[in-house]
Amino acid sequence: MRFTKMHGAGNDYVYVNCFEEPVPENPAELARRVSDRHFGIGSDGLILICPSRNADARMRMFNADGSEAEMCGNGVRCVAKYVFDHGLARKESMHIETGAGVLALTLETSGELVQQVRVDMGEPILQPERIPTTLSGNPQIDGSPVVDAALNVDGQTLRATCVSMGNPHCVTFVDEITDRWVLLIGPRVEVDPAFPNRVNAEFVEVLSPREVRVRVWERGSGETLACGTGACAVCVAGVLANRTEREILAHLPGGDLRLHWADDNHVYMTGPAVEVFSGEWHGG
Repeated sequence: MRFTKMHGAGNDYVYVNCFEEPVPENPAELARRVSDRHFGIGSDGLILICPSRNADARMRMFNADGSEAEMCGNGVRCVAKYVFDHGLARKESMHIETGAGVLALTLETSGELVQQVRVDMGEPILQPERIPTTLSGNPQIDGSPVVDAALNVDGQTLRATCVSMGNPHCVTFVDEITDRWVLLIGPRVEVDPAFPNRVNAEFVEVLSPREVRVRVWERGSGETLACGTGACAVCVAGVLANRTEREILAHLPGGDLRLHWADDNHVYMTGPAVEVFSGEWHGG
């Protein structure tokens, strides 16, 4: 099986061109095997680039534990780069089908190759039952957003703001991001009963109203160097919790992402997409 290793701000995946390669019989098991950083290729998961009837390509994304996720913001940027750079669709504006719907992307190219991609990530989902979470917003307003809600984890009360960007996120603003927050509290937040489908956990330091630092414990993958949907959720949560403006720069361990929750209620994300290497997988 031919594959290509790519990353967006350090969030790395193994990509398979299913325009040319057959769709793996068991992509969940393949994701677990290729993602292993000692015995596999090493990645945060597996992404299949497939034909689509209503877009330029379809993205299927599997976490390192084999679970299939609805969306990956960093991954979809890399899919767009692959589709353009490898000639599947030489268009600087394209559409990619995901488990969260069809997304519109604008490509920034240099020397015939894509360098940055701007993604219309769509409208955030804020109704608790659609995220989903059993945490509640304002009890006097049905379906109101969950903002700074109390969440008891490991004997500590977090103030959780919940957003779905096609996949669920729990955003916590902290004075200082530490390993304890991310590596101890993060895994517990992921599987907390308040989140029926598990959840991605973001921990955020606000540097200014237009700049934040973020670390993410991703559902099914553990801590990753960046999470595109998570950064979008942070942008929305910052506005809801009156901590940031609608346009911010997010510093993640793997690089920077620019986010804008625009007046049309869509969240726009701009960030890099990088091809690292290609090869052949003989591990079955």
